[in-house]
Amino acid sequence: MSNPARGVLLGDRVLVWDREDARRLFSDGFFGKPLGVPKPKGPDFDEPLVLDLVEARYLVEEGRLELVDGGGRRIGRADLRNRCRSSDEYFEEKYRVYRDLRNSGYVVSAGIKFGSDFAVYERGPGIDHAPFLVHVLKSGSPVTANYIILAGRLATAVRKKFVLAVVGKRRTRYLEFEWWRP
Repeated sequence: MSNPARGVLLGDRVLVWDREDARRLFSDGFFGKPLGVPKPKGPDFDEPLVLDLVEARYLVEEGRLELVDGGGRRIGRADLRNRCRSSDEYFEEKYRVYRDLRNSGYVVSAGIKFGSDFAVYERGPGIDHAPFLVHVLKSGSPVTANYIILAGRLATAVRKKFVLAVVGKRRTRYLEFEWWRP
């Protein structure tokens, strides 16, 4: 395995300044987004890479990324976990779903532009379209009919399948919703 990339934690984002590290992370799993490049067509870019906290934690735990703060001090795994948890009350559930999908071979990116937690690709952005939009819920959270209808309509409007990831203590259940006409 090659040396881990180095990232700088700035608020709720991580910047990978080294262009070679940035290109390597992007080309090996479509991690992050090149700064200022709306739709990268591949790893041929000269910009730093921006990672969100879910991606950064995954890469740190996989040994592919080391983090420092703005002053250059190393951030350990426990410190990173605490910072992640304080950024989002559902961070752990989202991270478990992200890790599960990544480890199952999917490419997972932020789904914010689709109104979901994640957009999930089979091969990667620019190669195929994300067939799934994933919403993460903690087991026992109430789900209303309106929530399902809104999420399903949004997914249908962008031609994606709506998946509800329900995170329990031991496992995550994935419920796929698809509109059909009788």
